[in-house]
Amino acid sequence: MRKLLDALYLGSAWLAALFMIGVLVMVLLSIFGRLLHFYVPGTDAYAGYAMAGAGFLALAHTLKSGEHIRVTLIIGKLTGAARRGLEMWSLSVAVLLAALLALYSWRLAWQSHQFHDISTSADATPLWIPQILMGVGTTVLLIAFIDEWMLELQRRRTPATEERGHE
Repeated sequence: MRKLLDALYLGSAWLAALFMIGVLVMVLLSIFGRLLHFYVPGTDAYAGYAMAGAGFLALAHTLKSGEHIRVTLIIGKLTGAARRGLEMWSLSVAVLLAALLALYSWRLAWQSHQFHDISTSADATPLWIPQILMGVGTTVLLIAFIDEWMLELQRRRTPATEERGHE
């Protein structure tokens, strides 16, 4: 199961990287279009969709790599059961919030599909298509938080930030 989860997080990060390349391509296309006097409709919108997709798809890998900003003002001073209790409480809240974010992300995409909502830009893209990236990214983030919660419950969690000595 560990290999499958790690592959999911890494795959999501690779997709995020591809979408970042998509942002670059759209920006370059827009620049060259202005220089060479041709217009490609929707480049700004597609750059925005790719940027949002990259951001959401990178969340889980960032969490599992220990790169999310974490305020350790209180938890850093705790030890033993008090620290573990606060860790479990924090992860439980994170799981709840990630679940709500994933639920409402998918709900937004579904409603956009139902209402035939399209972009107001020149591209007129059905909005449910880029919104799917938000749903996928938040769902993978939810899985990552559940993974962290389970590891903490089993006392097998070693935050990546502690391993590198950043806390």
